[in-house]
Amino acid sequence: MGGMFGVVARIDCLTDLFYGTDYHSHLGTRRGGMVVRKPKGFQRNIHDISNTQFRSKFQDDLPKLHGDMGLGVISDYEDQPLLIRSHHGSYAIVSVGRVHNLQELADRALSKCGFHFAELKEGEINQTELIAALINSGSDLEDGIRRALLEIEGSISLLILTEDALWAARDRMGRTPLTTGRKEDAFAVTMESCALPNLGYEVERIMGPGEVVRITPDGVERMAEPGDKMQICSFLWIYYGYPASDYEGINCEVARNRCGEALAGRDDVEADLVAGIPDSGVGHALGYASKTGLPYRRPFVKYTPTWPRSFMPQDQSERNLVARMKLIPVHDLIDGQRILFCEDSIVRGTQLTDIIQRLYGHGARELHMRVACPPLLFGCKYLNFSRSRSVLDLATRKAMIELGDTSPDHLDEYADPESDRYNAMVAKICGRLELTSLRYQTMDDMIKAIGLPGEKLCTACWTGE
Repeated sequence: MGGMFGVVARIDCLTDLFYGTDYHSHLGTRRGGMVVRKPKGFQRNIHDISNTQFRSKFQDDLPKLHGDMGLGVISDYEDQPLLIRSHHGSYAIVSVGRVHNLQELADRALSKCGFHFAELKEGEINQTELIAALINSGSDLEDGIRRALLEIEGSISLLILTEDALWAARDRMGRTPLTTGRKEDAFAVTMESCALPNLGYEVERIMGPGEVVRITPDGVERMAEPGDKMQICSFLWIYYGYPASDYEGINCEVARNRCGEALAGRDDVEADLVAGIPDSGVGHALGYASKTGLPYRRPFVKYTPTWPRSFMPQDQSERNLVARMKLIPVHDLIDGQRILFCEDSIVRGTQLTDIIQRLYGHGARELHMRVACPPLLFGCKYLNFSRSRSVLDLATRKAMIELGDTSPDHLDEYADPESDRYNAMVAKICGRLELTSLRYQTMDDMIKAIGLPGEKLCTACWTGE
């Protein structure tokens, strides 16, 4: 996935830039980067943050990064920000999302313009450099940004720092959020709105799908009107968004509480306590406990100072190690208990297997799992947060294979909670995980809990559409 933050100020912007970028650290663990405008050009620093927190890695760079305009990024893939020289002038650029037609656009840039890509990592083109190439094909910066948004299949939001302004462009379907903030001497733009209040900013506007703005010390100027169609990623509220952030004016934690309440409203299980898989499962569990009156407890506590999010490492054994080491069991809250766990989603289920076995090992009598979204049947086509590199790794697809069904013709039935195939699939996952019971959220309840009309939400990983 990834996150980004930008600031334009009449005074030094370093403190806001540093902490504003850091507030996006939950969205990535591979690369961090910051760039500021200086009188003689741009000062940029990029670091590997896979084994070190963003704040610690950049501490020694801060004396070099004073300036009145800057942008920062947390990324899981390509190095960013990039510094570009073109007929638009010099600029720095960061992006978040996924260019689905990356190779097609790269081949076109090579054949039409003779463009060669310099930022290669493990043989792969840096998608931010490709976006810059698309922008540079425009008559000016504004035209180039519009062209890039139209030609890209997938999802891209971006920030561009020029010598006199900060440009922000939200994905044309609005799959990722962008919000601008203002205070007396500065303006900011951020993916996570939670980055604003502690830095003294108030929300200035929620950018719309495809909207492009130009930010200077004088204010925020709209350069491209927002589109009338939006499909923002539902998983922001269910899983990867930060609890204190609002998206489209809807708070993430409040939506998770409503998800938990909806799960409880359809449930009749008997349990001694409710718990949430840290961190994102906690909000759902609190909603479930509030609705049922069951006590909320923490039979696992999370040790966070040095461990990244467990889905980030690309090696499965490393993911499993991170998942095990950062969650510490509390024996006295487990032994002899009937525990109902809320979880944001089940992707592969490999890490859940370890958690479940450890709970049984500490004496849990029953384990009931309630999942805040429907079963995941498809990989994410639009963002790079997906934890599964192959759709066949998904717990649902493995269950279908175990049921002897390898045909894609029945996927609509596996997505239908009233169908026999759906119930057989859930039973198979429940048995493999050795749970006492397993239930998923319905699509209608999830959408209602989020609070936006269904047509404004991307639900492709559940429906394939």
